[in-house]
Amino acid sequence: MENEIMRPLSTLRWVDRERLKANNYNPNKVSADNLKLLTQSILANGWTLPIVVRPDYTIIDGFHRWTVAGREPLKSKLGGKVPVVIVEHKNHEADIYGTITHNRARGVHLLEPMKAIVKELIDAGKSVGEIGKELGMKPEEIFRLSGFTREQFLELMTKGVTGYSRASIVKNVR
Repeated sequence: MENEIMRPLSTLRWVDRERLKANNYNPNKVSADNLKLLTQSILANGWTLPIVVRPDYTIIDGFHRWTVAGREPLKSKLGGKVPVVIVEHKNHEADIYGTITHNRARGVHLLEPMKAIVKELIDAGKSVGEIGKELGMKPEEIFRLSGFTREQFLELMTKGVTGYSRASIVKNVR
């Protein structure tokens, strides 16, 4: 009892990554830092979203997942395979609409909820380093979201650091 909405998932399969090709109309760009975060997400959570392709294996959605799947360590761990679902649109314009709507529907992170999340993680005892690694944030971003004063944040950053070396003057010996 398959209907149009359910059809793509009935096509789910793992295929050789090399069979896929990028489309020429995707306006979505991702920074190198976010590609690292995407790789980390796949390593930590497993592969949770298949790549959406046309019957000729042109990518409609998932270009960045496809990209990181071709790099180590994912390339080896996946054995050169990626999960795909096939979508058959009636025309090229529908393929374009599919690419854009997939990207835009993911939304953006709002400031206040992100502040609450960072606060919750800090309150749970997570370090700035761990939060940064897991959420793909630099310390400056965590600071802005934390609501802490500069002094409070510096204290948090140096928590657990014991002892500092004594400052000294180094003289050039000739």
